[in-house]
Amino acid sequence: MIVVTGGAGFIGSNLVAALEQRGETETLVCDRLGKDAKWRNLAMREVSAIVPPENLFDFLNGSAGAVDAIVHMGAISDTTESDAALLMENNTMFSLALWEWCAAHNVRLIYASSAATYGDGANGFDDDPSPEALARLCPLNAYAWSKHLFDRRVARMLANGVSAPPQTVGLKFFNVYGPNEEHKGAQRSVVHQAWGQVVDDGRVRLFRSHHPDYGDGEQSRDFIHVDDCVAVMLWLLDHGDVSGLFNVGTGTARSFLDLARAVFASMGRAEEIQFIDTPAPLRRRYQNYTCARIDRLREAGYDAPFTTLEDGIGRYVRTLVAVD
Repeated sequence: MIVVTGGAGFIGSNLVAALEQRGETETLVCDRLGKDAKWRNLAMREVSAIVPPENLFDFLNGSAGAVDAIVHMGAISDTTESDAALLMENNTMFSLALWEWCAAHNVRLIYASSAATYGDGANGFDDDPSPEALARLCPLNAYAWSKHLFDRRVARMLANGVSAPPQTVGLKFFNVYGPNEEHKGAQRSVVHQAWGQVVDDGRVRLFRSHHPDYGDGEQSRDFIHVDDCVAVMLWLLDHGDVSGLFNVGTGTARSFLDLARAVFASMGRAEEIQFIDTPAPLRRRYQNYTCARIDRLREAGYDAPFTTLEDGIGRYVRTLVAVD
């Protein structure tokens, strides 16, 4: 059995679908479905059960011998969440409890970290897993801090020889876009938001640059299609001897202007881009550039190509049009 926490969410539900497509019949989802439309992400999936997080450890303790791996995607992922205690409880301490359970029961653990842990990028985007390298990073918000704290704790436990899961992998996801993110509201990818803006009024609104080194719309991100994230996780599930902390991005930074133009092209619409001021409270926490170093992932043996921004957006927009 494979347990996917956050399995009704964006990345998690795409992983659940991929597991089903390749013949996995025992997949358990841990998630809170709530009252929004998140359940639709699992509407066509066959899963063993859906367990809320508060009941997960009771389930695990009753099924320990049947669990092969836990893929921990569940978290409070809102980068604007200001309740640090809530983030600590959900993103750090819950993850630590899963680590301890997996170590005690010899179960593999793959968990989601975030590129947000790199802060403003002043210290680069090298996924060096050593405690010393991680200590140099300075996250810009409480969400990123809660993820970074767990990365650091894992690094310290490994360095101290603490009993660990047989496979431990942290994944620093960069800017992920693709199907099943509609429920995320304001936290949807810029691709989805841009598509919606074009549908609504024919234009895309991008933040004006407030940094002298970047022109308007030239702020850049490493945008990665969710299918590529899933492919990395499936590969890791097939290679239980691979452990580590890895960036999951394409290794190429693209501007928001590139993204907007790809959205217009995929929709067959004329470009109309409006620049708006970045909200003042966000400016001091704004990342103007991110780009994953993927050397360690490649050195570990993952050699599949990543989807280009234009191909990924084209494929995604066709999906959005089909369900609109």
